[in-house]
Amino acid sequence: MNKTKHNTIAIIVVLLFGCLLFYVGTDGFRAFTAETARFNQLMKDQPQFPDVTLVDSNGRIYSFSEFENKYVFITFMYTACTTVCWQLEANMGHVYDRIPKQYVGEDIIFLSISFDPEKDDPATLDRYKDYFDSDGETWRMATIPDQSQLDNLLKEFGVIVIPNDNGHFTHNSAFYLVNRQGTLTNIMDFTNVEEATNTVTTILENDKGE
Repeated sequence: MNKTKHNTIAIIVVLLFGCLLFYVGTDGFRAFTAETARFNQLMKDQPQFPDVTLVDSNGRIYSFSEFENKYVFITFMYTACTTVCWQLEANMGHVYDRIPKQYVGEDIIFLSISFDPEKDDPATLDRYKDYFDSDGETWRMATIPDQSQLDNLLKEFGVIVIPNDNGHFTHNSAFYLVNRQGTLTNIMDFTNVEEATNTVTTILENDKGE
């Protein structure tokens, strides 16, 4: 009897210890993957958008301060992508279309940033934006020609970009929201258009006190 009791206690202790390790290792059960853990850490750190120089599809050159006092809804992509980028940008367009029009351009700008500046020059970005009905103004497509600035931004925002041998990249994808002060405040699942739209709309409405 005592042996059975001791075995039961031992099993319970092992299970509790295992649960504790899982809790710690998954950031309180929230991080079941390295990607989720990375996003959770970003939400904890809330990095500032670094000082970079952008070149957009119209050939305009400006710093991120161009969007001062506006929210910026961001994706990271490259135009030669044949996998996730098409769905990423299409879904960005769906969010863009669903945000109340009084906010677009006035309170929020949409910005698709290419991490392939060598190939994604203004002319290429200009052609690419037309596939998604981007107007080039309230939804801009741009790149960052300075590789050190680009690398720093990707690092700060937890964007993983791994080049392969055929000129393409393996990369993670999400929607990123930067607030009026240039702080990253939200990372959203790009496959869930409705949730992203509701999140952004609620933020904009609360910001306006509506």
